[in-house]
Amino acid sequence: MFITTIPQYVVGITNAKLDLTATSATVLYTAPSAADFNTSVVSSILVSEDSGNADTITVTITDTANAVFSLFKVKAVAANTTVELLTNNLVLQSGEIIKVTAATANRLHVVASIQELAIHRTPQSSL
Repeated sequence: MFITTIPQYVVGITNAKLDLTATSATVLYTAPSAADFNTSVVSSILVSEDSGNADTITVTITDTANAVFSLFKVKAVAANTTVELLTNNLVLQSGEIIKVTAATANRLHVVASIQELAIHRTPQSSL
């Protein structure tokens, strides 16, 4: 996803992965906040239930002013299934944080696919 009026360059592609072993809010991903970064684009958030028991997950974004916004509140995940949470790309501004919370420990795995974009081209060493 590129915005044509703002120069943007992909500087990183990553998967953020968690095994939710506790029931507290856990940081899945923090958008880089270096001066050159302007956005991260989350294209997928997969949640897999691997214990044979249905569970729920809550997903939030915390902005740079520490305000918390719900993306998914107590989203059901059936036993032994994988759920794709996003139907469209999710854009994060520099420094914003995605946190996930499982209702029950040791049941859910989360994987997010993310592109990190910068406003300046980073020189690449020759391969």
